[in-house]
Amino acid sequence: MRQFQLFSGSASQYLAEEIATEYGCTLGEVEIQRFSDGEMQPTFKVSTRGNDVYIIQSTLPPADNMMELLLMMDAAKRSSASAVTVVIPYFGYARQDRKDKPRVSIGAKLMANLLVSSGATRVVTMDLHAGQIQGFFDIPVDNLEATSVFIPYMEALALEDLTIASPDMGGVARARTYAKHLKAELVMVDKYRERANQVSSMRLIGDVKDRNVLIVDDIIDTAGTLTKSAEYIMEQGARSVRAAITHPILSGPAYERINASVIDELLVTNTLPLRQKSDKIKVLSIAPIFAEALKKIHHYESVSSLFLV
Repeated sequence: MRQFQLFSGSASQYLAEEIATEYGCTLGEVEIQRFSDGEMQPTFKVSTRGNDVYIIQSTLPPADNMMELLLMMDAAKRSSASAVTVVIPYFGYARQDRKDKPRVSIGAKLMANLLVSSGATRVVTMDLHAGQIQGFFDIPVDNLEATSVFIPYMEALALEDLTIASPDMGGVARARTYAKHLKAELVMVDKYRERANQVSSMRLIGDVKDRNVLIVDDIIDTAGTLTKSAEYIMEQGARSVRAAITHPILSGPAYERINASVIDELLVTNTLPLRQKSDKIKVLSIAPIFAEALKKIHHYESVSSLFLV
């Protein structure tokens, strides 16, 4: 079997170290040289010839993180690595998965093209904003799910009268998985946006009166939609509101909105680093899931056991 080598880009060093510990290996040394104009050049400090190389990097803003990943992949390929698997806990530009208005780019497809062109032979990610993004690639894609950490946490809370809320129609399938495993009811918040990050109106499909509600989603950005949804749910008679959201982008006024909101607890994963702490935010690590997935992939075993169905 070919040798397993794990490397990390700058943006996900904290997570890569945790994944390496869970896997039982050490991170390979990478030097990122930066020129005075900002141009970067990564160098692997160990040989990758004939080995299976795994590179961990979330492609969060700025665009330098994506560029660094592409350059690392190119370096591995040109160093005669046998295979290059990119581990992207948070896949940036995933919200641009279709043409929802005239004359716009499909950023998710462009990112897929760049990754494949740069030498990726496999992609491992988590909770893609839209599942069909897997079809943008002509290589295998493993889209892991954060349900593996969120559901056990909620089971431990043992909340009575639990209801799962989907923030939109696109998230119903995800919410149904939570409802099934937690034996909870399901409702949906129907919202209308005039532009990104701005909700013009919303209504609730289902009943939340005297219920403990858990809102589930894949991304939280400015937290405007989440906090408004939570407030609206409480106005409809809910007993409490929590949220479980995989990728904590938390840009702009997000932290201020969360701290001032009616949300009791916001559960997130460490696919992205938090910019600041909050008493309302609890981070659950997905490092064990990724470590187990990489073991199974490297040993040609099925990863289906990592998914809740």
